[in-house]
Amino acid sequence: MELLEAGRSILVVIDLQGKLMEVIHRPRMVVESTLRLMKLAEMFGVPVILTEQYPKGLGPTHPEVQAGFDALATPKRSLAKTSFGCCGEPAFLRALDELRPRLRTGARQVVVAGIEAHVCVMQTVLELIHWGNQAHVSWDAVSGRGEEYRRHALERMAAAGATITNHESVGFEWARDKNHPRFKELSNLFKGAQPAG
Repeated sequence: MELLEAGRSILVVIDLQGKLMEVIHRPRMVVESTLRLMKLAEMFGVPVILTEQYPKGLGPTHPEVQAGFDALATPKRSLAKTSFGCCGEPAFLRALDELRPRLRTGARQVVVAGIEAHVCVMQTVLELIHWGNQAHVSWDAVSGRGEEYRRHALERMAAAGATITNHESVGFEWARDKNHPRFKELSNLFKGAQPAG
């Protein structure tokens, strides 16, 4: 799997919603890592898609995540869905192609955050890979009901060809060099952050 390139990347934040957020393993880690991923996307001009699974039943996006998404100036879309995998929702596929069109050379790189690891995240990642995209799953921004669900889902995604990464690796790959004009901003973002352990 290749290193991430900002010009080929898109960030997808999946279903970080009310009722689900109350029951997942390590919710604070997921929220903080996702917020930093969105800030990194802003820094490097990477578009963002935010999804909600049946919000009428599961509730709205976590307020901190929604506020972070609303503040983005980078190209973005939000959408509701009923299919578990995002690729089963035509509006998601349209948003993906509009925000990060496929290139003639090199696969589109989709950085993934969200819940639940073993349902919507995993189905989305397997579908993305099936359709020729690279999937880079930020483990510190992904969770589910219990560590076992999360761990085995990450293992299955890796076996299917996904890269398991973390939000700091994503940022450093988008920057590539300490002389990148946004490096100081990136460094400051990580200074106060505790390792996700």
